Order: sequence, then C-alpha cells, then structure tokens
Amino acid sequence: MNATADDNPLRRYFESNRGRLIDKWLHYFEVYHRHFQRFRGQRCTVLEIGVFHGGSLQMWREYFGPDARIVGMDKNPRCAQLAAAGHEIVIGDQSDRAFLRRLRSQLGGIDVLIDDGGHGMVQQIVTFEELFPAIHPHGVYLCEDVHTSYWREYGGAFRSPYSFIEYSKLLVDQLNAWHSRDPQSFNVTDFTRSAFSMHYYDSMLVIEKAPREAPTSKRTGVPSFPDDGDDAPPVAGTGYA
Repeated sequence: MNATADDNPLRRYFESNRGRLIDKWLHYFEVYHRHFQRFRGQRCTVLEIGVFHGGSLQMWREYFGPDARIVGMDKNPRCAQLAAAGHEIVIGDQSDRAFLRRLRSQLGGIDVLIDDGGHGMVQQIVTFEELFPAIHPHGVYLCEDVHTSYWREYGGAFRSPYSFIEYSKLLVDQLNAWHSRDPQSFNVTDFTRSAFSMHYYDSMLVIEKAPREAPTSKRTGVPSFPDDGDDAPPVAGTGYA
C-alpha cells in the first residue's frame, strides 16, 4: 500500500511543506515510516548523509520529536549555513574513511542512519563499512537511491561486481552464516551477530539491527506419524525431506 498524507505523518508533512526544499520519491515515505516510527518521541540520534537544501532535516525534526538529535552531513561547504536550532550540520566527504571514523567518535553512536548522499558505489560501500558498526544494537540503516547501482555514471552497471547492490547481496550470505556448512567460503561475522533483517525495496535497502546468537530449533506437540526416523527432516526446523 502506498503511503498517503492521511495515514503517514511524513507524507503529510511533505505534501504541506512550506519550509526548505525536499526532493523525494513518493514511495519512500511508506518505507521511512515502517522502519522509523518506533523511534518517534524517543531520545535518539539521526544522521542523514546528503543535506541538499535542508528540507528533510526539518522534516526529520518534526517527525522524530524534540528529544531526537538530528545531524546532517554533506561535502558541500555551503550546507554549513543551513545549521539551525533543531539540527546540526557536519561538512565532510562520505568516501573519506578517516573523516567517517572521526564522525563516529563525535556522535558516540547512531540510532537511524540515512544514506542519501552522493549515491556513488564507493561512497555507499565506504559509508556502510565505516558507519554500520556505529549504529546502536537496535538501530536502523537505510540507503536510498540504490538504483544508481545500475548506472555507469555512478560506478555501477547491471551485475557489476563493484556495485553497491552486488556488494549488499553478499551481506545476505552473512545474515545466514550461522547455517554455513562451508567454512572455507564464509563464516559468522560481526554483521551476522548484529543484523536482524534486510529489506529490499525499489531503490532502497534497509537493515534493522538486533543482537543475535546462533539460532536454535525446537519441537513441540504430538507427532502425527510414528517417529521411525524416516520422517525426520534433514535440517532442524524445516519440514522438507
């Protein structure tokens, strides 16, 4: 269902916006609200990479509430003049690992990370690698406009091994690494232990964090057939023979 101004406060704000300029694909608002609404009214740190004209920072302030810390980051120095009561502006290059590490230290942790920056492959990958570990254990990472993975002018191309989409597909393996029977290929990593779910949408990837341990399987109830060993599934927790 597409978010409308009637059922989504972000879409409602956007449609009635008289503040600074905001430029968004309309289907993004449903995704934002689905994954961000649990942070509303909470003390949290929201980092948006890509300030543009500053309108989305005003929107996030309204949406998350007065207790949220709203930080915008952009490499364009002119964005510094958009700093105002309610949000902060940091100037830096998201492909600069040293800068991102300093930013991590400065913020002391992130609850919601929105990558709406330069949309280049190196930018998106470096940002994920440096800032995902800084997201709090129950925080959310969102990268938008990932359709640039299919555009050569951004360093992407269909099935290019250097695109962010292809990079993120490897994270699907890491999400399931507890079940690896080929330790020479992939093992449990910090991502496996900290990522609860991955959500792909048109032009967006959302990763929700939660501390994880090795999954366990359990059976309850009375068998419907004699347990002679033939009906036991080869993989615990599945019904497939």
